Amino acid sequence: MSRRPLLLGLAGAALFVAALDAYVVVTLLPAMVGDVGITIERFEQATPIVTGFLAGYVVAMPLLGAYSDARGRIPVLLACLAAFALGSVITATSGLFGLAGLPWLVGGRFIQGLGGGGLVPLSLALAADLYRNRSRAVALGSVAGLQEAGSVLGPIYGATLAAAAASAGGWRFVFWINLPLAGLCAAGLFAARRADSTAPAGKTKIDWISALVLGAGLGALVLALYPDDPEHRTLNALVLPAGLAAVLLLGAYGWRQVRQLEPLIPRDLLRSRSFRGATAANVLLGAALMVALVDVPILGRLVFNLDALDSGLLLTQFLLGVPIGAVAGGFLAGRSGNRVTAAAGLVLSAFAFMQMSRWSANELSFHLGPIREADIALAICGFGFGLVIAPLTAGVLALTRGESHGLATSLVVIARTMGMLVGLSALTAFGLYRFRQILGTPVLTDPDVRERVKHLERLVAAAFLQEYREIFVIAAALCALAALVIAWSLPPARTSGGT
Repeated sequence: MSRRPLLLGLAGAALFVAALDAYVVVTLLPAMVGDVGITIERFEQATPIVTGFLAGYVVAMPLLGAYSDARGRIPVLLACLAAFALGSVITATSGLFGLAGLPWLVGGRFIQGLGGGGLVPLSLALAADLYRNRSRAVALGSVAGLQEAGSVLGPIYGATLAAAAASAGGWRFVFWINLPLAGLCAAGLFAARRADSTAPAGKTKIDWISALVLGAGLGALVLALYPDDPEHRTLNALVLPAGLAAVLLLGAYGWRQVRQLEPLIPRDLLRSRSFRGATAANVLLGAALMVALVDVPILGRLVFNLDALDSGLLLTQFLLGVPIGAVAGGFLAGRSGNRVTAAAGLVLSAFAFMQMSRWSANELSFHLGPIREADIALAICGFGFGLVIAPLTAGVLALTRGESHGLATSLVVIARTMGMLVGLSALTAFGLYRFRQILGTPVLTDPDVRERVKHLERLVAAAFLQEYREIFVIAAALCALAALVIAWSLPPARTSGGT
């Protein structure tokens, strides 16, 4: 009996656990920073907890992807689980036993990011190694669906588990529980390692220096792009030193890429129109995805007057649509081809964003039967994004041999992640600029002070609504542009099979 489903299921379970943990800070962050001595007035100091995880996430991918190509997927997956568990221990003990609070916490999240970041491309690469042709797209969609499902459930999982375990450490218990979960996944992978058909396929030399320099350059770029205090400034306080470091490191990587006889990223891959198109589409996709993830909850709070919980729940239909779309995208790509499936998904998301750009201040009162129209638009948008994940990954993997699957999947995930960061940074800058421009200097002539305050609140809400309408139009344009790039670059269905 084939052990391929077992291997892929175990890797998917490990990825699901890591995805849960990547997003638990959404609900746990206030309690975490409070326990390490950060007050609400200095909440912006908690930004390194998020950027530390993201930096570890992107730093690990090129190195671990290339290493797994030479040494096999299972050993590297086990190493990633060990790093994830170690990072969980460090995070859970932050502020205890005399350990430095915030630095210890940031260090733990960074190590968690190293392990979790490696699990994403390695699980996708394992799917590509185990399955071919139409089955490959289905396997990739299933893995992507597990990752996105973990992202959806992460905040709820963290809040529920922390509340249930209030007497056992609260938020710390959420990280302690990672040890038995990671241990179970690791034990299963170790026991099934004899079924690992992902041993090196001829690639024995790894350009360690290039992988380290590329990872470090991407990590520095994360620090430069992530807005640390978006309410008061558009750029990160470290944008100049971190940006300069990123330029130098990425420039050094480019220099080595040109000079090496066997560069980290094969030159044939870089020359491929399909690879360049898929990379550009992933960057555009990531930027548009960040618009939904960031703007919809803020819109709910500032325009729809929802509380913090309901503002977050407003995104529920979108988040549910992504994993469902990811699984569906795997099935459709295996039948209709990568190009048609990916382009159709982006067209769907563009359509949904255009619908969202017409939202009014009382949008949540409009229903289509028992369902709010806003929820329908959000579900379509998320489903469209989900459809794109498997075909774009499969399109890149179709260009590579088995010995480069780890690196190829790393590049796919990196492109989408960096697109999200660029989108977040640009979104913050544009949003602040347009809000100030639209609001201007309000002239309030109401004689009563309370009426004057209400008038100002209405003007501010109207300015925010107009700002987000424009941002949704930009997101629709990004999706449409990505669809055109895919239609131009990816091959038709008859030549999009795997290798």
